[in-house]
Amino acid sequence: MSPPPLSTIDVSIADGEAADPAPSGPSSTGTAAPSRAAVPATPIVPLWLLALVTFSGTIAMHVFVPALPEAAKGLGVDSGAMALTISFYILGLGVGQLIYGPVADKYGRRPVLMFGITVFTLASIAAYFAPNLHLLNIARLLQALGGCSGIVLGRAIVRDGSAAGEATRRLALMNLMVTIGPGIAPMIGVVLVEVTGWRSIFLALTAMGIANLFLVIRLMPETGGGKGRSARVVARDYLRLMRSPAFLGFAIGGGCATTALYAYVSVAPFVFVHQLGRPSGEVGVYLALNVLGLWFGSLLVSRLVRLVTPMRIMVAGNIVSVCGAVAMLVLALVGELSVPGVVIPMMVFTFGAGLAAPAALTEAMSVNPLAAGSASGLYGAAQMVIGALCTSLAGLGSNPAVAAAVVLVVAGVLAQVAFHAARRFAGRSPVAGEVVVAPVTVK
Repeated sequence: MSPPPLSTIDVSIADGEAADPAPSGPSSTGTAAPSRAAVPATPIVPLWLLALVTFSGTIAMHVFVPALPEAAKGLGVDSGAMALTISFYILGLGVGQLIYGPVADKYGRRPVLMFGITVFTLASIAAYFAPNLHLLNIARLLQALGGCSGIVLGRAIVRDGSAAGEATRRLALMNLMVTIGPGIAPMIGVVLVEVTGWRSIFLALTAMGIANLFLVIRLMPETGGGKGRSARVVARDYLRLMRSPAFLGFAIGGGCATTALYAYVSVAPFVFVHQLGRPSGEVGVYLALNVLGLWFGSLLVSRLVRLVTPMRIMVAGNIVSVCGAVAMLVLALVGELSVPGVVIPMMVFTFGAGLAAPAALTEAMSVNPLAAGSASGLYGAAQMVIGALCTSLAGLGSNPAVAAAVVLVVAGVLAQVAFHAARRFAGRSPVAGEVVVAPVTVK
């Protein structure tokens, strides 16, 4: 879900450090300042290849979700314990977001990406042979750490080889491709489980990792590296942001408002199969509907952004999400839970998350514009940590539907409190039109 990744819920943005101001006129020597166009061209990497390596990190979480009931039987554990495999994957996505960007800036995109894909592939093999849940969780954590390399570096490579306007267009196209992942991954997982068993999912991911590594070696040139900031500077930015009440408010609120969704994703197979008696083959379809809510929410933000402040969009979106979670909780408590009673409230929740996510991210990055890249990485890590925590809490108790709904309601209330606290500490009124709008993807 890195997930988180839950998908990982992840918000794809043009994250990077604030650009240095471009020269705009004659220099002090009387000669024209050099333009950015004079910089040697960076090789363009095929967009489909970047989408593929990014897609792999997100699909690895969602493809395993429909297999959770069968895997629990095979390993002799209960549903709550089995859901930890999602938590560990999300945690790996969160940690990876803090590491890959600075390391790739220093050593280059290509070798770091190759290293990450290799880790992903070896971890997939380890997951296939894992004899118990403990070793499976370790393998999933390593798998997420490796898969996160594509998620983080895919956007960086697009920006390396494109001017600002072209980069935006290519990022939008790549995000469109990647967004397909959370929608089709559960359905692929269902087919693999029914035809060849739950462990075959890891063989498929191993094959994907090998194919990705081969393609990167053959087709991907180096696009950047050896020019990044020192680890000390990166650590300094992280520490400053973690000491900022405003940033923490937006980051914690954004995580609670969005990646709390993983609490539902992790227990959905048990809700539909065990509680509602539906065939396991339908689970993938129900989970795919959540992506529609995210997509429509993100689409509406792009229309509202010039009319409404980001703070209002963020707060309103979170209220919508809380309403969806409350509806599901009430239905579960009164014993009237049904497939529509789960799917419709969760579509409402994801629609609200699609509204809140871009605005929360923009507010978090605006706390310190000169450390926007660090803020983006730290924000993403916070999302994944919160997602992992929510997933673990949803595994408690004997009623998965009630547990997930309670987690979503509590997370939504905490998000609202965090948003208002962040605004107070920020000491400013957000400006309409500042929000960074991009497709919201579940990692």
